[in-house]
Amino acid sequence: MIKDITVGQYLPGDSFVHKMDPRIKILISFVYMIVLFIVNNFTGYIYITAFTIISILISQIPLKYILKGIRPLLWIIIFTAVLNIILTPGDKVYFQKGFIIITDKGLYLAAFMVLRLVFLIIGTSLLTLTTSPIDLTDGIESLLSPFKRFHLPAHELAMMMTIALRFIPTLLDETDRIMKAQMARGADFESGNLINRAKNLIPILVPLFISAFKRADELAVAMEARCYRG
Repeated sequence: MIKDITVGQYLPGDSFVHKMDPRIKILISFVYMIVLFIVNNFTGYIYITAFTIISILISQIPLKYILKGIRPLLWIIIFTAVLNIILTPGDKVYFQKGFIIITDKGLYLAAFMVLRLVFLIIGTSLLTLTTSPIDLTDGIESLLSPFKRFHLPAHELAMMMTIALRFIPTLLDETDRIMKAQMARGADFESGNLINRAKNLIPILVPLFISAFKRADELAVAMEARCYRG
């Protein structure tokens, strides 16, 4: 499931979206994300849905490939929705027991939060799936270039952002590998209460951090060996 996350991955293609200027794609994605949090009515989300579907069709990215990126984060989406449902007061109460209150406003906010998170994942995935690491770096650097007059290291920031984004699939693969290794040794990550589950994550987090620092060091050595100077 962890390996299903598509954010940070690149899928080569020959579509119109793949050939677009990366700066335009980054700007469109940025505006898209802002609109997601500005729109607060279902009519607006109908237009957002239409734009998203058209973008997916033009990009020629398989729909299953994009939707599978939502699956690993589904529990976060559900958890966020549940919190909005049971903790948001409203005028019309459908159910109430203790601190749990289900109201019309809670359901309304939960629906919008789910839509925002889903479209946010899809939009980010579309950007990285259709933009190569080099193009993404060049695009970010170009957009940050006006800030060079303020002595902002645009190229270094663009490189850092791109490397961090592209490291996501690598770290997820590493997490999946460590989890399988720990499960083969008898580790249980699914049973028990919340505290026990948190404790069971320690055997994953420690080697994951060590592996992340090791990979970062290897990348730095590789870049230095190629005489990278920015």
